[in-house]
Amino acid sequence: MGCFINQRSWMFAVLLLLCSIEYLIASDHTDARPNFIVMMVDDLGIGDIGCYGNNTVRTPNIDRLAQEGVKLTQHIAAGPLCTPSRAAFMTGRYPIRSGMGSTGRVQVILWTGASGGLPSNETTFATILQKHDYSTGIVGKWHLGVNCDSRNDNCHHPVNHGFDYFYGLPFTLFNDCKPGEGTDILADVQAVFRQASQVLGLALLTLLIARLTGFFLVSWKLIVLLTITVLVGFCSWYVPFALVQTWNCIIMKNQDVIEQPMTLETLPQRLLNEAEYFIERNQQRPFFLFISFAHVHTPLFTSKDFMGKSQHGLYGDNVEEVDWMVGRITNVVERLGLSNKTMMYFTSDHGGHLEDSDSRGQKGGWNGIYKGGKGMGGWEGGIRVPGIFRWPGTLSPGSVIDEPTSLMDVFPTLVNLAGGELPKDRIIDGHDLMPLMEGKVLRSEHEFMFHYCGIYLNAVRWHPQNSDAIYKAHFFTPNFSPEGAGGCYTIHICRCDEGFVTPHNPPLLFDLSKDPSESTPLSPDEEPLFFEIMQRIQGAVKEHKETLTQVPHQLSWNNVLWKPWLQPCCGTFPFCSCIGKNTTT
Repeated sequence: MGCFINQRSWMFAVLLLLCSIEYLIASDHTDARPNFIVMMVDDLGIGDIGCYGNNTVRTPNIDRLAQEGVKLTQHIAAGPLCTPSRAAFMTGRYPIRSGMGSTGRVQVILWTGASGGLPSNETTFATILQKHDYSTGIVGKWHLGVNCDSRNDNCHHPVNHGFDYFYGLPFTLFNDCKPGEGTDILADVQAVFRQASQVLGLALLTLLIARLTGFFLVSWKLIVLLTITVLVGFCSWYVPFALVQTWNCIIMKNQDVIEQPMTLETLPQRLLNEAEYFIERNQQRPFFLFISFAHVHTPLFTSKDFMGKSQHGLYGDNVEEVDWMVGRITNVVERLGLSNKTMMYFTSDHGGHLEDSDSRGQKGGWNGIYKGGKGMGGWEGGIRVPGIFRWPGTLSPGSVIDEPTSLMDVFPTLVNLAGGELPKDRIIDGHDLMPLMEGKVLRSEHEFMFHYCGIYLNAVRWHPQNSDAIYKAHFFTPNFSPEGAGGCYTIHICRCDEGFVTPHNPPLLFDLSKDPSESTPLSPDEEPLFFEIMQRIQGAVKEHKETLTQVPHQLSWNNVLWKPWLQPCCGTFPFCSCIGKNTTT
């Protein structure tokens, strides 16, 4: 009997040993790749954040990311507006390479029912991470298009660009989403159509009265023809413009429209809940989450917990609400024990919108000491944005890097950390930031940066090797209005096409290492190397342009205007309406 017990004990010990070995082997094969949480605010100015010099708006949670990670002080967006900047961010390529640069007035996608967007042959970092077994999700704003040829093809949609999950705004938050805030879409064009419809309507009424009273003879054929003309003319502007809240202000969950139009009052909390839930349900596997905030684009939110709490009015309230949301996301990561295996990144898509104000005060951001803002081409205030990375145990806390870096650098950084390979069939303009952030190298790989406004090369930044200088040459600058203003207040957003800019020959040249505010251009008399610098920059421009190829313009008039057959719809078009329903688009 004792022998039998000893035999059972021996077998149990062997079984326990085998289980322990199996556990150790499994532990050795645990996926060591990091998770990624990328947070991008809409229209946030670099001067709005405490760790970048603001001492009145309270951003303790964002500041904490910088204290526990790496702060980039010369972090540059590849475009001064949403659509081109985000296209470059997602692909690691200048927006002109994907056709996401504008040729004229319209510089971003204007409708969810437009055919333009991020081409399906472009590769995003989400696509590569998805192929390497990452769970990929985006919560919030997209603004890179939805459909191409039919209502359900989703050719530009996040699910066609590497995202397993999407919850949020396929378009963007804009003033038309909130009654009483005015319109952001071609307001002057709407006025022309409205006036033309009124004139035609008055003409029709006059002819009809003349016919009925016998004042003079008018054929019924002419009256019917004019009636059809008036109706067609009226519908051509009224349906896309007057109903734009229905068409553009929508929430999608994956490919389904679930709210049309969306309810703004509860939107921030819903987006936050979705982000938190995505992290929780993917905590056991590598994940990539892009939190694309609807804040702080106008119309500004009026959340009761933040109203009147800041020293900078409603805009400051919104910035502090974003900071609170960042804190909530950080808390989830820490509560789940994911801090040391999660890289968190915080940024803005471009600078603050200086011209956005009304009788209640400033509604756009502050860009600190930097000149210009959103939409102003290559001026520093429109493209220099916050850039913060946090990865405890890997990145040294409190690090500050002053070297030129780009939002496009996020692409190769994430791909390399995930064990992926960069595409070899196209040029990637971004560079892996890890050697710089880990202190293995001291200089950025960006010797040159090219600053576009639409398809037009506006400025070039040159960081010469073995030099602390950072030269920046502006080939043209937007015309500010009214005269003496610091922005394009007359037209609300600057343009970069002919008639709206002033060319410079020779270009305006600044040394940002000494004059970051771009206040005093260098002259040949002051800078003995002026012509050598310009010659080197011109040579770089020539080399850069030789790498460009012709691609379809995604922001042409034909691609940005509303097409009813492409409109995402909850229900039966044109009767699109739902509140919290999960109806197939």
